[in-house]
Order: sequence, then C-alpha cells, then structure tokens
Amino acid sequence: MSKQREGRAVVLGGSMAGLFSARALSETFAEVVVVDRDELTGPNELRRGLPQGHHLHGLLARGQQITEEYFPGITEALTRGGAGSGDVADDVRWIINGKRLRKVHSELLVLTLSRPFLERHVRDRVLALPGVSFLEEADILRLETTGDRRTVTGVVVRRAGGAEETLHADLVVDATGRGSRTSVWLQEFGYEAVQEEKHKIGLGYTTRYYRVPDAAFEGDISINTVASAGVPRGAICQRIEGDRAIVTAYGILGDHPPTEPEGFLGFVKSLAAPDIHEVLEVSEPIDDPVAYKFPTNLRRHYQRMTDFPAGLLVIGDAVCSFNPSYAQGMTVAALGSLVLRRHLAATHRPDPIRYFEDLARDAIDGCWEMAVGADLSFPEVEGERTEEVRQAHAFIAQVQEAATRDASVARAYARVIGLVDSPAVLHTPQIEAALAVTGQR
Repeated sequence: MSKQREGRAVVLGGSMAGLFSARALSETFAEVVVVDRDELTGPNELRRGLPQGHHLHGLLARGQQITEEYFPGITEALTRGGAGSGDVADDVRWIINGKRLRKVHSELLVLTLSRPFLERHVRDRVLALPGVSFLEEADILRLETTGDRRTVTGVVVRRAGGAEETLHADLVVDATGRGSRTSVWLQEFGYEAVQEEKHKIGLGYTTRYYRVPDAAFEGDISINTVASAGVPRGAICQRIEGDRAIVTAYGILGDHPPTEPEGFLGFVKSLAAPDIHEVLEVSEPIDDPVAYKFPTNLRRHYQRMTDFPAGLLVIGDAVCSFNPSYAQGMTVAALGSLVLRRHLAATHRPDPIRYFEDLARDAIDGCWEMAVGADLSFPEVEGERTEEVRQAHAFIAQVQEAATRDASVARAYARVIGLVDSPAVLHTPQIEAALAVTGQR
C-alpha cells in the first residue's frame, strides 16, 4: 500500500537538480512548489539563471537511466523530437591521447541534445505530476525559521513587481546551484561555517553550432576528443535536435578557445586528433562562437557539519560543482535525488546530517575523486600528487591505452565513466589480464 501524500515541499531553483528533486518529492508531498527567478515555461529556453545553457551538456549513461525511470517514455520522446541516440561506446568516437578507443557494444544508451531541449522535456513531465507547480520570476529572499533557528519553516520570496510573501513548507530543498546562499544563511542563524574545498582549473570553453553533412560523422552521433596531459585541449562535436551539430572546445588555465571564428577553428585544428576539424571543414556555421569560463571545482562539505536545522536540505551544484568537461553535473544531481527519495520514504522531514552523509557517499565522493584526480593529471594544475594519485594516473593511462585495442577494457571503461559501474570493475581478473597483455606490447 502506497504512503499517503501530505504536506508541502518547496524547491529553490528550477534547474535539472530542482526538477529531479521535485520528482522525488512528489511521491511524498501533496504539494511541491518549484521557485525560480526565471521564466521557466516561456518561449525563451536559454534561461538567465543558466548562463552556460548555450553550451554542450552531457547526461551520462546513469543519468539517462534515472531520467527514464522517473519519466517512462521520455527517452523515446526526446529521440522522436530530434535528439541523437546510440550506444555510448559503439556510436560515439572516443579519442584519448590522440588515439581512438575500440568500438564495442556497451549496452548503455547515450543521448545527444541541447540542454534547453532536455530541460524543457523534463520540466513538462514534472509539471504534469499531481500537486507540482512552478512559481516563476520570483526572487528568493531568505529562509523562514522557528524562533530558535532549529527548524526551517518556509521561504520568503518576491514575485516580479510584487510584495514579499512567505511560502510555508514542511521541507525546503535548495537546488539553486553554485551560487547557493544556504551556507551564508546558516552562519546568520548561528551555525558553524560549512567547510569548502576548491581546486583551481581555470577552464574556459567556447561553443558554436553548425549544419553538418550526414556523411561527415561517418555513422557516429558524437566525436569526443578528450584533453590529456600531452595536449591539454579538447572538444566535442555532437549531432543534436533541429538537424544541427554543436561543437564545444575547451582548455584549462587560461588556454581558452577564441570567440573569433578563425581562431576557434584554429584551436580545434590544434587538438590531438584531426577528426573534429575535418568535420568543420565541410560544415556550415549557424552562429558566432560563444564563450564561458569555469574557474574552480567547488565542494561544500555539509556532511561534516555537526549541527543543521531541520526542514532544509541541499542538492546538486549547491553542494558540489565539478569540472564540466567531465559532464558529471546533471547525473550527480540525478543520483542525489535518489538519495533524497530514499530518505523521504522514511519521513517527510529527513535528518539532514544523515542525508548529507549518504549524499556524499552515494552520489558525490566517487565522482569528486574521479574529477579532481583527472584534473591533477595535467602537470599545470596545482595540487598535491600523492603516491596514490600518481599510481591512479598510471593505471588509468594503462586502461586508456588498452581500451584502444581490447573490447572488454573499452566496454568496462565506458561503463565506469558513465557512472553505471564502480571503478572496481577495472580490477577484475579479466580486465587485469587484458592490461597485462597491453603492457607487454
């Protein structure tokens, strides 16, 4: 027998993390209100609150699985609407260290599509849920609490041109992203400062849209030329909806792709493999290149706090913001919503410390270590390289080399970076035997 839905939850932020959270909350609460300063449902899909929305976004394989679980049939709808779809290791051309990985069927689906297109489809599904509504074009001013600051009871907002109003809630979930003010509000309430961890990467990326002849992709839906220590520049070229292709090129520590068309093309030409440049040579640009900068990885360690008010949780980029070139953000938000969903199954107002501990263990820790470790493989990036880190770099380099020849290694590696399998699968006897053979060549 299903649990009765009752009470109200308020989600701060209508991005993917907020939408996944609303879906999880809708199973427990009779009313879920998503608050955002943008016009979410209007014609302008490039939201002000998503300045990187113009650029390429990736929903990793595990994220796609969760999205389909939450919204059955959405994958077919996205594909029908023009999104590319295929096997993540068989229909994507992966180029790492200048070499193509072996094509192999991984049984993992990948979708290639723009962020606004994906967000609109997910948002429409969330709006169709019983009891879910959006409060658009509303500024989030502050949290409402009990007099002793022990419990959050709602949020104070201001609609466009209106007066302040309080949305009372049994639970508030902050999904406002990297600019979240929860850490500041907590200190104003007298709580300890949340520990923050930052790693400077100075990433910059530039995006341009094209019309690409069908033959140029040679049957693939995406060409991923990954930046590596030897050539710390990368780019991704994908088929997306609207019979378009999106090309996002990136570089670290100030070595950013130019926004001038010839300079952008020259940057792509300098990559470790010529594949994407060859596609662009026979393609027609649709717009001018647009740039975006991402200075640092940022993690807020809420799981280390010893005290936290009831009735408030944080999720998505508001907790941890990763190097976007690894495309982990939306999938980690989806994984976080599963943690939220699990805690809500027990109570309408989960214990925040236990929630944050599970969020760290089940959604963030492994991805954070993977991202920071990958960043440290670039000699120019500052940070301590312990013996463990150096051994991890050597091992991953060995895996990547073996994946250019051995199908089993290529499949296992694809499933790990898709966040479907644990990195432990790379240490199974079958994979280690394949690595040993590669190491003898």
